Amino acid sequence: THVKHTTPTTFGDLRAANGHSAQRRRVTSGPPPSGLQDWLHTFQAWSGPERLLALDELIDSCESNQVKHMMQVIEPQFQRDFISLLPKELALYVLTFLEPRDLMHAAQTCSYWRILAEDNLLWREKCREEGIEEPLVVKRRKTLKPGFLHSPWKSAYVQQHRIESNWRTGDITSPKVLKGHDDHVITCLQFCGDLIVSGSDDNTLKVWSALTGKCLRTLVGHTGGVWSSQMSGNIVISGSTDRTLKVWDAESGECVHTLYGHTSTVRCIHLHDKQVVSGSRDATLRLWDVDSGECLHVLTGHVAAVRCVQYDGRRVVSGGYDFMVKVWDPETETCLHTLQGHTNRVYSLQFDGAYVVSGSLDTSIRVWDVVTGGCVHTLTGHQSLTSGMELKNNILVSGNADSTVRVWDIRTGQCLHTLQGPHKHQSAVTCLQFSRSLVVSSSDDGTVKLWSLATGEWIRDLVALQSGGSGGVVWRIRASNTRLVAAVGSRNGTEETKLVVLDFDLTDTHK
Repeated sequence: THVKHTTPTTFGDLRAANGHSAQRRRVTSGPPPSGLQDWLHTFQAWSGPERLLALDELIDSCESNQVKHMMQVIEPQFQRDFISLLPKELALYVLTFLEPRDLMHAAQTCSYWRILAEDNLLWREKCREEGIEEPLVVKRRKTLKPGFLHSPWKSAYVQQHRIESNWRTGDITSPKVLKGHDDHVITCLQFCGDLIVSGSDDNTLKVWSALTGKCLRTLVGHTGGVWSSQMSGNIVISGSTDRTLKVWDAESGECVHTLYGHTSTVRCIHLHDKQVVSGSRDATLRLWDVDSGECLHVLTGHVAAVRCVQYDGRRVVSGGYDFMVKVWDPETETCLHTLQGHTNRVYSLQFDGAYVVSGSLDTSIRVWDVVTGGCVHTLTGHQSLTSGMELKNNILVSGNADSTVRVWDIRTGQCLHTLQGPHKHQSAVTCLQFSRSLVVSSSDDGTVKLWSLATGEWIRDLVALQSGGSGGVVWRIRASNTRLVAAVGSRNGTEETKLVVLDFDLTDTHK
C-alpha cells in the first residue's frame, strides 16, 4: 500500500502547511526576471551538498536588505509553540526550570500556557524552595472561565513575595503605639496570633491586641518583677523575682496556677507542649506540668545562677553563671553532659535536638554535639557578650554587646556575614530574629534594623527613636511573618515605655 507522506519536503510546502500561500510574497517589484525558471531548474538539479554550497555563495553576494528579507520569510516558519505541542507532563517539567517571575510572564502568553503556569504542584515546588510551608485558601473568582482554578500554592508565593517587599520597602510612618507599664522596663515580650504579652519589673504582665493596639487586660499577682515569660495559644507562663512561676489564661486574665519551689528569682523558662522548664538564681532547674501545676522534676548540679534554658521535650539544656552548659535527662533527673570550655558566664543558648549552641561573656560562641558532649566548633569574632541567638537549619544568627550581629554556618563553623558597615548599630544589640531572607535586630541605640540574610547588607531602619543615643532604647523585639513588635523605653525618662507595632500584611502599603 502506498503511504502518503504528510511531512513537508520543501520550504514552500512548509509555508503552505502553516497557511502561508506562495502568492503572499512580500516582493512586488514588477515582472519576474528573464531566465528565472532556468535558474531554478539548474538549482534543483544539483545535489544537497551542491545546493548548500550555492546558497553560501548566493548569501555572500546579497546586500544586507536582501538577507534581511530572507530572514523575515524564513524565521516565522521555524517558530514553534513547543510547550503546547508537548505532553502536559513534559511541558510542566520544562516550566519547572523557570524562575517564578518568568512563570508569571509565561502565564500571560495564551490560555493553555495560563493553565500550565497555574499548576499547583509546580508552585508547591517553588514554595518549597523558598521555605513557604502553607498554601493559601483561595476564593474562587467569578470572572474567570468556569473550571479554571487558581493555584493555592501560587497564591501563597505571591502573598509572601508581597509581604516581604512590604518589609523591605513598605510604609512605616504610622505604627501602632501601645502605652503601658508607666516608666518601668519591659523585661520580656511574647507574641502569638493577634495577642501580645509584655512583662515588666512593675510586677505585672499586660495582654494587648495586635489588631486594635488596646490593652485587653493586666495580669496582676506577682509580688516581684517579672523576668521571664513564654506563651502558647492563650496560655502565658511568667517567672519572677518573687521566686514563683505563674500560669495565666490570657483570654480571661485569670491566674490558673502559682508554681512554688524555687528559692530565688526565676530567671529563664522554656515551654514545650504542656511542660515548662524553669531556671533560677538558686542554681536549680525545675520541670513543671502546666495543666496540673505540679513540679515533676528538680535538676541540681549548677553551682551558680541558671541564666538560660532550652527544652525540646526530651532533653533539657541549661547555661549558668558557673561557666557551665549542662545537658539533662529530666525523667531520671541526671546530668548527661557538662559542657566545659567557656571561661565566663553563659548568657544565651540554642538547641535544635542535635547541636547545642552557647554564648558567653568570654566573647566566644561554642557549638556542641548533644549526644557526645564534644565541642564541635568555637566561633570567634565577637568582642563582647552574646546576648541573644537564633538557630534554624544550621544557620545561627548572634547578637552581641559589641554592636554587631553575625551569621554563622554551624556545620562548618564559618562566619558567613557580620552585619555592620556605615548603618551599623551604635550600641549593644539587645534582641534579634531572622526568617528565610531577613534579619531584624534591636539595640540600646534606640533602633530596629532590617538586614538581608543572604548578603549581610543593611536594608533600612524599621524603628528609630528620636531619643536614640540620649537614653532611648529598644529592649525586646518579636516578629511574625507579617508583624513586628518592639518594646521601647529609656533608663533616664527620655522615652516613654511603650510597644511599637508595625504590620506588613497590607495589600498595598503605598496607597
